[in-house]
Amino acid sequence: MKANVPLTRDLVLIGGGHTHALVLRKWGMSPLPGVRLTVINPGPTAPYSGMLPGFVAGHYGRDDLDIDLVKLARFSGARIIVGRATALDPHARTITVEGRGDIAYDVASVDIGITSEMPGLPGFADHGVPAKPLGRFAASWDRFRAETHDPSVAVIGGGVAGAELSMAMAHALRQAGHEPNVHLIDRGEVLEEFEDPARDRLLAALGEQGVIAVEGADVVEVTADALHLADGRRIESRFTTGAAGARPQGWLAQTGLDCHEGYLSVGPTLQTSAPDVFAVGDCAHLAFDPRPKAGVFAVREAPVLYDNLVAYLSDRPLRRYRPQKDYLKLISLGGKSALAEKLGTARRGRVLWRWKDHIDRKFMRQFHDLPGMAPEPPLRAAAGVAEIMGQAPLCSGCGAKVGGDALATALEGLPKPDREDVVSLPGDDAAVLSICGTRQVISTDHLSAVTEDPALMARIAAIHALGDVWAMGAEPQSALISLILPRMSPELQKRTLAEITGAAADVMAQAGAVIVGGHTTQGAAMTIGFTVTGLTGTMPITVKGARAGDALILTKPIGSGTILAAEMRGQAPGADVLACLDMMIAGQGAAATLLSNAHAMTDVTGFGLAGHLSAICRASGTGAILHDVPVMEGALDLAGAGVRSSLYPDNVSGALPVNGSEGPLKALLFDPQTCGGLLAAVDGDEAVETCAALQDAGYPARIIGTVIEGDAISLQP
Repeated sequence: MKANVPLTRDLVLIGGGHTHALVLRKWGMSPLPGVRLTVINPGPTAPYSGMLPGFVAGHYGRDDLDIDLVKLARFSGARIIVGRATALDPHARTITVEGRGDIAYDVASVDIGITSEMPGLPGFADHGVPAKPLGRFAASWDRFRAETHDPSVAVIGGGVAGAELSMAMAHALRQAGHEPNVHLIDRGEVLEEFEDPARDRLLAALGEQGVIAVEGADVVEVTADALHLADGRRIESRFTTGAAGARPQGWLAQTGLDCHEGYLSVGPTLQTSAPDVFAVGDCAHLAFDPRPKAGVFAVREAPVLYDNLVAYLSDRPLRRYRPQKDYLKLISLGGKSALAEKLGTARRGRVLWRWKDHIDRKFMRQFHDLPGMAPEPPLRAAAGVAEIMGQAPLCSGCGAKVGGDALATALEGLPKPDREDVVSLPGDDAAVLSICGTRQVISTDHLSAVTEDPALMARIAAIHALGDVWAMGAEPQSALISLILPRMSPELQKRTLAEITGAAADVMAQAGAVIVGGHTTQGAAMTIGFTVTGLTGTMPITVKGARAGDALILTKPIGSGTILAAEMRGQAPGADVLACLDMMIAGQGAAATLLSNAHAMTDVTGFGLAGHLSAICRASGTGAILHDVPVMEGALDLAGAGVRSSLYPDNVSGALPVNGSEGPLKALLFDPQTCGGLLAAVDGDEAVETCAALQDAGYPARIIGTVIEGDAISLQP
């Protein structure tokens, strides 16, 4: 029997810098059992600084620049929390995340890079773009390059970063058909950190690209179209960026940890003054052997950090990091040419750019080419095991539910209720009880985890369970939580339960319901469910009642099952996964109120759009035509690539016949949805007004088809 190792320690990586990205990859290859790993980052990706000049010049696309942290987190078994860390308390051992609250840790590591913001320069915050963090800069440059008609650019800071950016910008603007007007501005001398051989060659490269070096210049103000210097000169600029040296993130100095000029001071084991907090990359100061800010040190810190995190978490000795004295600098010169400098010698040429390109692409390939994640059937197993396991892992969420045929067969065998206070029978979204003249709806649902983040999973499960109440036009009243946690220490149980109950209580409060209790147990994996009740003063809306001529309104796009299935296999872009999760946790209370005029309604969940529409059609004795089905970003491409959720075959067999051309859109009709939208049959004369009201309320609602006479569903182009 496979051992179920209990979780006993929380390891939190703050930031998705180069060192942490490499640690995540290594952790996926060789995790430490008993550790729950978390990574916190402001976005789903982390840009690779080594390829930024090539991106600016147009040699690389935006996707080439990014490390997908969502994919990397899935591979390493980590939960990813998308948010900006704003504080760390080494005494309470908590990390504050903007919009999320406090995350507890036993061991933490900080790799949040630096910033090039210039808070003291008037006008820069409004009209300038710092070169770091890289994500914002890359997006801003992408827009400017595509839209500008005035190719005037200014780079503040004449170091190697500023020089690379200015040459890359000049090259990109020239390739776009402009005559670039690029200025590189420095208080002292441009590229003064280099010895003469390298500096002379770099200055020559600047001249060849047409970059104008402005030395001994103090910038006193940045406006929308210019920089103003202390000596009265005005330099025209429609895109101003700052690359004038590194600045630490401001909150590091407020942690109480030892700092040097705002950077976290670390010793040879990469530990800060708090032994359970490590720091690496540009945000760290190597107090034992100071070095300049350069990506080469971050990369070489990775194996030492991984070893020391594992050692600290398992009470073993740590090893020393020994930074090299000098390193090879490969500097992009705008076009596909580069300069190499080490130990005072310098060479330049196209061959060196190809070498740099090879090194950079090799670095990025290790994050794109992650080992496969498909299940492997045992060599010896009972007949049918390989067919059931298939070529992909079992989906989570609604994709893990039992097929509709099996459920229907089980329900048919139940004895018929003979109680007068039980109004509805199996088949509706929720049961309807009559209690002292009041109608109460009650439903229960639970989900296997689609994310390693307990708080996010609690929100998903709560919204999903409430869907049955909203679908029947009732007002949510109460909820009981049913929770299975993986085996973990008492301390981690407390942390996890606090995150789950806090998130669930927030969702229920927004819906107008209260959590009245619950039950917990431990098992192989996290599962969260709710039993929910709701009240309605009228007969609830059911799946029966649709009429020919009704319009079909859907309040959310479909595709979550396919995206989540692809995410489990490392195939879905992280940004699409996060957008899908955001759509899932959007509540439907206001939408249900606006759809109170519906003749029939349900929420689209495990049986997919086709399955739940089939339930309406079967109960109402109708058919339907679909013609404008909304789809989540990325879902069509994934469906076209053959990605299917585990429940897909059962959903196809359980739905009414669907006529229409085969293809990815038709496949998505059978895609199991988690926290899907409300599907309502509304009088055709009222549908446009109702849909407009939903859109005004912030829902991506759409009229997707029409109810017709018949017994089939047709998908029209």
